Amino acid sequence: MSDSEHYDPLSPRRRKNEDPQERRMPRGVVIRLFAYLVAGHVIAAFLYLLFVVAGSK
Repeated sequence: MSDSEHYDPLSPRRRKNEDPQERRMPRGVVIRLFAYLVAGHVIAAFLYLLFVVAGSK
């Protein structure tokens, strides 16, 4: 059987000498993304609180 019979176009490509570290996102990007998500939710909660307080009067 040839390799073309077992080819799955949806499976991720694996190169022979591929380093598994290359497939991951850098740690700095992950930390920055987490910080932006937390900061965004804190700002959104603060704005929500402002509208709740202003609407209750």
